[in-house]
Amino acid sequence: MTVRPARGFTLLELLIAVGITAALAAMVAGAFARLDRAGQEARVQQERYGTARLALTRMAREIRMAFVSDQFDAARFRERPTLFRGREDELLFTTFAHERLWKDAKESDQAVVEYALDRDPDHPGDEALFRREKVHLDDDPERGGNRDVACPRVQRIRFQYWDRQRQEWTREWSTRTTERANELPTRVRIELELKVPGGETEKLSTEARIALTRPLDTR
Repeated sequence: MTVRPARGFTLLELLIAVGITAALAAMVAGAFARLDRAGQEARVQQERYGTARLALTRMAREIRMAFVSDQFDAARFRERPTLFRGREDELLFTTFAHERLWKDAKESDQAVVEYALDRDPDHPGDEALFRREKVHLDDDPERGGNRDVACPRVQRIRFQYWDRQRQEWTREWSTRTTERANELPTRVRIELELKVPGGETEKLSTEARIALTRPLDTR
């Protein structure tokens, strides 16, 4: 009986096996990479949603506490320093929503707050929603205070103001005009269009009902 020697793998068979193993490894690595990218995009998207919702919540809270007052030092101010001036893409108003962060700070609950879009400092080519707060009322509400990014990568913001007399939404409102001098809108609608991963946009919205729609006057 003849014993046949054990047959090993040929070089060609080894090359084929190595090639198949490498292809499978590449497919698995690609799948893990895609899963990692998808997970990262989901985390970024969730973070942006969270930031946008916080910004909307804060805006709604501050708008609900908006006010104007006829009580001011007429010798110092030519016109009342409190105001509500809203356009479709920006809003400037006085509010009772200021929170003191320091115990002995010489501040009240009054402040001038402004929301508007501007270039995003951390993402070239994009815009961000900025919030400016001025804690001391003076005769120049459009300047001064601290300005920070409230929400990055905002594609568009839109404010609308409810006119109770006409029963319709309007794109502008200003208590510095004769028509609106003694009235604030009863509601403000806010729509925020957010850029999300993949080049798409998502729209978030909320409404704020203003508590004090008439000027304060304790005389």
